Amino acid sequence: QVQLVESGGGLVQAGGSLRLSCSGSGRTFSRDVMGWFRQAPGKEREFVAFISASRIIRYYAESVKGRFTISRDNAKNTVYLQMNSLKLEDTAVYYCAASPGATDRTRASEYMYWGQGTQVTVSS
Repeated sequence: QVQLVESGGGLVQAGGSLRLSCSGSGRTFSRDVMGWFRQAPGKEREFVAFISASRIIRYYAESVKGRFTISRDNAKNTVYLQMNSLKLEDTAVYYCAASPGATDRTRASEYMYWGQGTQVTVSS
């Protein structure tokens, strides 16, 4: 059974940091593009960041650029999202996703495998 499992979410004050992890099982994701998306209540799921299989390409949504860092450890089949300087508007459920062959890596529809999500809540 192919699975992606996120962890590391929680409650944090504005300006704080969290590190999300996403561990894969059931297949290797080392050749996949890995992405992070988020969905706030009442809003559509939105792109946050992706990283290429080689780790050479990392791309961020404008809203998180300079604050979030995506990374991966292919040996551990794991992708990370380091989130610094968190803002109230970062509150959402965060999902990791994997795509064996995305064309537009910012589109959720391009990703084949999804985790169940982890809640991040930023308080004032």
